[in-house]
Amino acid sequence: MADKKFERYVKEEMEKFREYLEGEKKSENTVEQYVRYASQMLIFIGKRGNKITPGDLRKYKIYLSTKKKYSKNSIYLALKAATSYLKFIGREELAREIKPPKRPKQMPKYLTEEEVRRLMEAAEGNPRDYAIISLLAYSGLRVSELCNLRVEDVDLSERVVYVHSGKGDKDRIVVISEHAAEAIEAYLLTRDDDLEYLFSSRKSEKISRVQVFRLVKEYAIKAGIKKKVTPHVLRHTLATTLLKRGVDIRYIQQFLGHSSVATTQIYTHVDDESLRRVYDQALEEY
Repeated sequence: MADKKFERYVKEEMEKFREYLEGEKKSENTVEQYVRYASQMLIFIGKRGNKITPGDLRKYKIYLSTKKKYSKNSIYLALKAATSYLKFIGREELAREIKPPKRPKQMPKYLTEEEVRRLMEAAEGNPRDYAIISLLAYSGLRVSELCNLRVEDVDLSERVVYVHSGKGDKDRIVVISEHAAEAIEAYLLTRDDDLEYLFSSRKSEKISRVQVFRLVKEYAIKAGIKKKVTPHVLRHTLATTLLKRGVDIRYIQQFLGHSSVATTQIYTHVDDESLRRVYDQALEEY
């Protein structure tokens, strides 16, 4: 009975924590991760939030690295979630004692232009999926931003997409290619509904993040791409392609919706081929 009572407490607590995170304008992905990790922490410790001690947190950190065998990146996220939860329940002093490990800097994974072409060709038979793949490949939208797009947010004549309340609550305008605009137009011509959202599914009027991840993965397999392909990989791919073609990093920053150019800087370390080419050209006469 006590276990059931505690499970009910955790469930109710996580519902309130989710509302708090959404009120803080955290991205959909961050909300899901923080709720999952905070729930895991409470279940492992087996105490209500106001009873957690520094010792409990030390044991939890050891548990993550030894029993769960989490990577540094996953431990970082789990402890960030714990910090956020403790602040939510008013235990700021305890939250300050949590020291997440430094996140390892990972180079963004991206596709070649040939792989992007094959991915899009794999989706050509389905107007909706082809429009989704095209928009992700040519706009750099985050998956949550794509899912939240309404039909009225897309201006095909001007080839722009209006992104409302994206990450960090910053609205922005994203230019899309003629190819993506044509794919969206072709998809909209197949619709005979008056649904509000641009991309819907059989089950709901707004496609979910999970569904978009799944369809991107399925078309990547169909295209024979061996890499793990996600919507974020397509975002990285666009940024890398723009950089390779000489677009100023400050424009790429605005395009991707990064609040700081420091976030965009990681793409300058990606393209080794271009780096070698520039180096060789510069030293031809040396």
